[in-house]
Amino acid sequence: MTKKTSDYWKVNLKYLGILLVIWFTVSFGFGILFAETLNQFHLGGFPLGFWFAHQGAIYIFVVLIFVYVYLMNKLDHKFDVDEV
Repeated sequence: MTKKTSDYWKVNLKYLGILLVIWFTVSFGFGILFAETLNQFHLGGFPLGFWFAHQGAIYIFVVLIFVYVYLMNKLDHKFDVDEV
């Protein structure tokens, strides 16, 4: 594996790790672990912990997909492996 390839995958895995931690925190943390605390607040008439467990985690996941696509397009361009 060349240095360029190694550097590319190092950055790619860093992005992936950060986004997975965010996803885990939102889906498991906000939806399960911190649900009781978040339920003190309401969003759209529903307790916030309930909302994160049923709607918020899905919205965040979709946003993370778009963020990943954006970051990967920038990374591909930086390492000159993008599809023009």
